[in-house]
Amino acid sequence: MKKIGLNGGIVDAADAVVPVMDHGFLYGMGLFETLRTYRGRPFLLERHLKRMAEGCRMLGIPFSPEDALASMPGWIEALMKANGLEEAYIRYTVSAGVDVLGLPGEEYSRPNHVLLVKALPEVPENLYTQGKALQLLDTRRNSPEAPIRLKSLHYMNNILAKRELAALGDPRSRQAEGLMLDERGHVSEGVVSNVFLVKEGELYTPDASTGLLPGITRQVVLELAGAAGIRCAEGLYTWEDLLAADEVFVTSSIQELVPVTLLLDRQGTGRTVGNGAAGPITRRLLNLYRQKAGI
Repeated sequence: MKKIGLNGGIVDAADAVVPVMDHGFLYGMGLFETLRTYRGRPFLLERHLKRMAEGCRMLGIPFSPEDALASMPGWIEALMKANGLEEAYIRYTVSAGVDVLGLPGEEYSRPNHVLLVKALPEVPENLYTQGKALQLLDTRRNSPEAPIRLKSLHYMNNILAKRELAALGDPRSRQAEGLMLDERGHVSEGVVSNVFLVKEGELYTPDASTGLLPGITRQVVLELAGAAGIRCAEGLYTWEDLLAADEVFVTSSIQELVPVTLLLDRQGTGRTVGNGAAGPITRRLLNLYRQKAGI
């Protein structure tokens, strides 16, 4: 990553700095969005900026989604060009900016905006047909700071979960996604994904009350499923519900919809999902999602 976007401009990576008095650094007061391009264009950008605006409003950080939507495509395009990228993984961060040392009682006024791009991760050809494992973790999804979890700079819970996953000795876990339950034992979300299950032709996904981040891709999948006549429900589900499912898949903005074909518990016991390959509803929804993305 040679070049980084900072406050609307583009600078050398070594020069992309924010002050130590930025409350994003001191208190985690900031938000980020992760998205990707298709054919060089950022996908679902308007939705990501809308979520950013809603979060900034809760944190007292000034943010105009209209202004961002007008300027962001050109900024992303220029930064991709500066880094020699035709397609990109994009992270856009808004931090609260410099303020007093101590907890402020008023809203912020000088946020910092940071734009990062890198090459999309390489994906094995068989990922979307043969799927991946989902590893149950001991790390629990903590309660959100706000009524609905924000995609905030408070990311320790996810990092601890990722470290637990990396420390497992089972080689099957190395390429798996980690699954966090909430404090009550309900399925919440993956380390970097939302979770869906299919049973008897119906689609289910955990409710936001489990502390999950309501992902953009998660919402689009629910909309696509509803439009396709697939019955959808959000509720409280257990590990046993996953074990009994006909299909399981996870969603993220970067990897789209990924089938889960093996469920691993903490004792190393594995359970194959369905016939061990992507199921019909997973395949159908992935196709619909890619059609929406224009590919």
